[in-house]
Amino acid sequence: MASTRRLAAILAVDVAGYSRLMGADEEGTHARLKAHLAELVDPKIAEHRGRTVKNTGDGLLAEFASVIDAVRCAVEIQRGMVDREPEVPEERRIRFRIGVNLGDVIVEEHDIFGDGINVAARLEALAEPGGICISRGVRDQIRDKLPYQFQDMGEQAVKNIARPVRVYEWRLESATGVLTSGASSATLSPPPDIAPLLSIVVLPFAHLSNEPGMEHFADAITEDVTTDLSRVSGSFVIARNTAFTYKGKPVEVKQVGQELGVRYVIEGSVRRLGRQVRVNVQLIDAESGGHLWADRFDIDRTDLGEAQSEITGRLARTFHLELVAAADRRIARERAADPNARALVLRGRACLIRSSSLQNRQEAQRAFERALVIDPQFIDAKVFLAATLVITLLDGWSRSPQQDQERAEQLLLEALEQDSNLATAHFAMGMLRRIQGKLTEAQIELERALALDRNSANAAYQLGLVLALRGQPEAAIPYVDRAIRLSPYDPNLGIFLAVLGACQLLLEHVDQATDLFRRARAANPQYWYIHFWLAGALGCSGDVDEARVALAKAIELKPEVRSLVQYRTQHHWEIDPAYLALRAKTLDVGLRRLGFPEE
Repeated sequence: MASTRRLAAILAVDVAGYSRLMGADEEGTHARLKAHLAELVDPKIAEHRGRTVKNTGDGLLAEFASVIDAVRCAVEIQRGMVDREPEVPEERRIRFRIGVNLGDVIVEEHDIFGDGINVAARLEALAEPGGICISRGVRDQIRDKLPYQFQDMGEQAVKNIARPVRVYEWRLESATGVLTSGASSATLSPPPDIAPLLSIVVLPFAHLSNEPGMEHFADAITEDVTTDLSRVSGSFVIARNTAFTYKGKPVEVKQVGQELGVRYVIEGSVRRLGRQVRVNVQLIDAESGGHLWADRFDIDRTDLGEAQSEITGRLARTFHLELVAAADRRIARERAADPNARALVLRGRACLIRSSSLQNRQEAQRAFERALVIDPQFIDAKVFLAATLVITLLDGWSRSPQQDQERAEQLLLEALEQDSNLATAHFAMGMLRRIQGKLTEAQIELERALALDRNSANAAYQLGLVLALRGQPEAAIPYVDRAIRLSPYDPNLGIFLAVLGACQLLLEHVDQATDLFRRARAANPQYWYIHFWLAGALGCSGDVDEARVALAKAIELKPEVRSLVQYRTQHHWEIDPAYLALRAKTLDVGLRRLGFPEE
């Protein structure tokens, strides 16, 4: 194999005090080192997509294509060593020192060469037992991407390297809060930088049943919630492998927050009770240790696979809402003088998830507009501003409908050009296409959104609505049911219930429809169309007095709707012949019985 050059992250590992350990117990030290390499170090290198280049007797040299992978691997090796050899006296335990550098290397079949490797070896020699030293190039690459604390050791002159190397150090005590032998409080790393606003760790869920398989079930719940929260725009979620280092250990939430550089911690437990699976969960502020939200719910499932899907879907949606709201409260509390674009987007999103009102929409829109002024290319600001314009159009609150449609479309096209797999952008585009009467395109966009984010209650609800508007209410019901299961305490639950009621009415299930519209009215009484459809359902059942009260309320909230023609003008996307035929036999009949005019 001819030699080639490439940029690589180099990880150098050796055993602190190896000669002393071998002198005291040669065979035992050799056997223990081989076990550590085989059981911890080699698997970690493979897990983080690295390659062991060579073993050096008392250590090894590995290369990685990614600096982030290399540093994660180094930290997880050092953390993994903490619980190994508990029976061995402290002075005889094997402790690794690790150095990580980024450099150009010469690559041959079984080895790599170059100054970058020499620097990594010198960094490893500077590290404390159980510690890691990295170069400035590595630190610049991982800044704001990893939650680990590295203390600046300044410029260091190292052997056989012409220029001083800027070195940054990670010590085990900075991650655990425990002082290692010979360390003093004065040498501890400084407090972490301000954690990202939506930074979170999902600690391994505890399993409280002795039933076989429940431990794996609890681990699967933890993994799925971690994955789903990682899809939340703007989130920083600690990886599963790091979170699982806390499994089975007593933890102090504030300490976890400091170690991982996160603002929020999720804890939970699962227990099997006959047919039911009981889940307890808490969302905790890592800074104060206070509970921001807690819940307990039971899932009636004998099949753990089905229970897992239902639990993780519900948790991901709820945590999404609670995290955004908690981050908004934190921003308001900190009262930053010049909030950056990300903080403004979070504030706008918090306004959107409150109960719907023109004031909340306007506040959200102002926040997204300001975010775009700060960063005109910020994709989240574009998507959420477009979504705000679209839902304002849908609710009839827009003062310039045509201009808002055009602007929303332009923002969404720009966002999808930047990231074609952004679920929120496809969701907003689906709503916009519905407004434009392009129901087939709306369905395609919403199906795409749901494929990208299976836990989006809003996408499920909107897809159900579009199917109903295409004259397929029976096909729509499972999607709306799914939205309600995903978000049973949604601020806009009344809208979900109203769509479900409309589907039942179109299917001529008048009693079920009436009940759903009443529940929708109780949940969100400010929406005129809920009262309007309730009036139609009551008219179909012959309850004229209550129907007229509901109709009067609808007209009070929406004075421009005083005839069926005016209603159709307000809902100009209701164009599908199959839907219109179903509505003519149900809603329209009920309203005509109340004397509601055609024109």
